[in-house]
Amino acid sequence: MPYRIRPDRSLLTEVRSVARGELDKAIDILKHKPEGLHPAIHAARKKFKRLRNLYRLVATGDKSFHRRENARLRDTARSLSRIRDAAALIETVDHLSDHVLTDDEGETLAATRKVLELRRDEIAATESDLEEKVTAAIDACRAATEALDELKLPSRPGHAARLIARGWRKGLERAHEALETCKGEGHGEAYHDLRKTSQAYWMNLSLVGDLWPSALHAKREMAKRLVDLLGHEHDLTVLTALLDHEPDLFGDGEGQSFLLAIIIRRQMELRRDALTLAGTVFADAAKDEAAIIETLWLRASA
Repeated sequence: MPYRIRPDRSLLTEVRSVARGELDKAIDILKHKPEGLHPAIHAARKKFKRLRNLYRLVATGDKSFHRRENARLRDTARSLSRIRDAAALIETVDHLSDHVLTDDEGETLAATRKVLELRRDEIAATESDLEEKVTAAIDACRAATEALDELKLPSRPGHAARLIARGWRKGLERAHEALETCKGEGHGEAYHDLRKTSQAYWMNLSLVGDLWPSALHAKREMAKRLVDLLGHEHDLTVLTALLDHEPDLFGDGEGQSFLLAIIIRRQMELRRDALTLAGTVFADAAKDEAAIIETLWLRASA
C-alpha cells in the first residue's frame, strides 16, 4: 500500500489501509533485517514518523485514538534511538567533508569521524538488550495494528474534506510560526521546529498527491529539498551539543575550536539557503491553501 489516501474511497478505510501497510513494513524490516540491525532500526523509525504524521493529519476526527497511538509510536521510536543517533553523527561528518575548503579541514573531519565511530561502537556494545528492544518494537507494531479497529473517522465526503483541511491548516500554521521564529531569533530549536513541520508538510503532500498530481508533485519536490537542508542543519546542532558536553572526545582546545568553526560556517550556509527556500514553500496563507485542499478533495470524491 503506497503512502497515499484516495478521496474517492472511505477515509477510514484509506487511513487504516495506509497505516497497516506501514506497520507491516516496519514489522518485516525489524524481523528480517535485510541490511543489518542498525539499518533496520533506521528504516523502521522512518515508518513510525510516517504513521505519526498520518494520524496527526486526521487527529481531530478521533482525538483519543491520536493521543494513544501517537504516544505508542513515539515511545517505540525512542526506545531504538540511541544507537541510531550515534550513527547519524558519523553521517553528519560525512556531509561536512563534502564542503571542506582546505586539507587541514579534511584532516580534522577524518579524525572526528574516527572518534565518532569508536563512540558508536562503544554505545552498541553497552546496548546488550537491543535485540529485546527490537522484539518489543515488533510487539508494539502488532498492538498498533490491532488498535486500528478502534479508529473512528467521518464517512461522508464533505466531513472528510473538512477534517483533512483542518489538519492541513494546523500543520501549515505551525510551519509559518516556526519560520517566523527562525527569521527573528534564529536559535537551533526554532530550526528544529521548522524541520519537523516541513517534514510533515512533505509527507502530507505525498498523502494527497492524487488531488492535483502536477502541482503537488512540484511542491513536494521543493519541500523535500527544504527537509534535506534542515536535516543537515539539525544534525550540526546535535554535533555541536556533543562537542559542548563531551569536549574531551575531540582532542585539545585548538582542535575543538577548528571543528566548531567548520560546523558554524556550514550551518550558516544551510540556514540561509533553508530560509530562502522556506519562503517559497510556505508562501501561501495556511487558510487559503487548506481551502484549496478541501475543494480538491470534494471534487475528487465526487
